[in-house]
Amino acid sequence: MIKLKTSSHDTPWPTEAQLLLLLTGLWSLTGLFVLASASWWSAQQELGDSLYYVKRQAFWLLMGWCLLMMIVHRPLRQWLRLSALGMVAGLALLMATLFFGVTINGASRWLVIGSIQLQPSELIKPLVILQAAVLFSHWQERWIGQRLFWMGVFAMVLVLILRQPNLSTATLLGMLLWLMAFAAGISLRLLVGTAGLGLAIGVLSLMVNDYQRQRITAFLNPWADPMGSGYQLIQSILAVGSGGMGGSGFALSTQKLQHLPFHTTDFIFAIYAEEMGFIGCLLLLCFLLVFSFLGLRVARSSPDPRYQLVASGATILLVGQAILNMAVATGVIPTTGLPFPLFSYGGSAVISSLTTAGLLIRANLENLEKARLSTTSPS
Repeated sequence: MIKLKTSSHDTPWPTEAQLLLLLTGLWSLTGLFVLASASWWSAQQELGDSLYYVKRQAFWLLMGWCLLMMIVHRPLRQWLRLSALGMVAGLALLMATLFFGVTINGASRWLVIGSIQLQPSELIKPLVILQAAVLFSHWQERWIGQRLFWMGVFAMVLVLILRQPNLSTATLLGMLLWLMAFAAGISLRLLVGTAGLGLAIGVLSLMVNDYQRQRITAFLNPWADPMGSGYQLIQSILAVGSGGMGGSGFALSTQKLQHLPFHTTDFIFAIYAEEMGFIGCLLLLCFLLVFSFLGLRVARSSPDPRYQLVASGATILLVGQAILNMAVATGVIPTTGLPFPLFSYGGSAVISSLTTAGLLIRANLENLEKARLSTTSPS
């Protein structure tokens, strides 16, 4: 049984926290195996080391788990207090990508610091959850200047991510903020107006960026240009469809043999579906359903509105991003550049996902802390 250390004794963790920690560990381990299967051939051909991606991912998982445990063992109010400073740092990193960002596949989303490659748009996700929880939890009590300032900061974050360009991450963060505001009970009129503005910005982005329009066209009819804009989606659908009921078997995918682009990152689910089949995909969906159920239980039982919103935001981000990634790979929605949390290769995405999971678990432990303080306080 996992215990929370306090000044006087060790207290067993709540069931939800234990289960979420176990599921996050299972998610991390499964993701490492999925990446190993998806990457071994291309890593051997391109880098001469079939375990290249796995070893680097394992390092980032270790770093992420250290950060997760640090978050879990510190009061959530401390992380909430640091969220404003974190948002300023994240905003500075996003601005830096405009001037010093490394351009890959036409997008400047990465900063290279020595041998480390960072993606600020991934790292800022848990910070957005924390600061949104601070702002929306006491929305009516905030004076108008505070509301406008932080809404302006959020808007700047989205605009800077759009400038990279990265419509998918900007859309995800916009949806996250909207859903957290909805959970906080902010007026429907304001929410509808914000949604309309976001839709208008998305349409404008599609008008300005030709590659985004091509993705919409390819989504509507990928076979119109099967060797061009529709190639990636067609190969992904072929991978998913060829998995059948039981899949081809672990490490036996054929689409990863230079057929499916980005098979270790944005389209790793297609490789998983090919190898694990319909049954494996169904098990993965059940896993995400259980994770989201536990996350929402944590949100409902949290004693503080800020903790409720942190738990809600963390659940929405982790499960929602996974579902969107699966929807892209199966052709349900247009192609986007969203990784599958803890499956897709990438250090920044791993750190972001495990930090978010740590915030969710810590939100549940706040219930335990409140109960302990109430029993030790003088009557």
